Amino acid sequence: MHTVTAICIGLPKPFNGAELSAIDKKPVEGPVTIRSFGIEGDMVADTKHHGGVDMAVHQYPRDHYAGWDHWLGGHELLGGPAAFGENLMVSSLTEDAVHIGDRFRLGTALLEVSQARQPCWKIEHRFGHKGMVARIIEQHNCGWYYRVIEEGAASPGDTLEKVETGHGDWSVSRTFAKLYDPSSRASRQELEELASLDRLSGTWREKARKALNS
Repeated sequence: MHTVTAICIGLPKPFNGAELSAIDKKPVEGPVTIRSFGIEGDMVADTKHHGGVDMAVHQYPRDHYAGWDHWLGGHELLGGPAAFGENLMVSSLTEDAVHIGDRFRLGTALLEVSQARQPCWKIEHRFGHKGMVARIIEQHNCGWYYRVIEEGAASPGDTLEKVETGHGDWSVSRTFAKLYDPSSRASRQELEELASLDRLSGTWREKARKALNS
């Protein structure tokens, strides 16, 4: 079991000129309701690339902060919560140990890992530093999303308890590497496996199918 030290939410606000983003999330003090679309009070600005039932709740490992701090030469965002726009702040749980389809109980809600997070330019804009996306692709420190299997409520300080292993051969790290890291290019067999994983989000299964046909 892992303690959720913070649950963070945010609303869209100006980010880059006319562009809006909800990446700037703040911790809540009390309980929150977790719905199929996400945590109540949390919203996305770019509904084309974010949100939806397969990206309802985002987690980014707190364990990566120290490495980023060293690589960036220090950054004030890393001293606070949700530097990467994550909803859940949790330590001692990383992409190598989490699998697609793993289920976790958080409060009375039941969450299921649906896909890794695809890094985008907004991370670099938020930190004011180029090269972060390339480092994520190289190191596979991408974070992941959950879909909500059972709606419920949770509070900061609650435990995140793994209750079921999903696709045990497919960690978040391996899944991300095979679809995004050119140095870990997937074989045809691996792409076929990915395209058939029933707990992998439809978007990522389609990405595997397109790679098969290219």
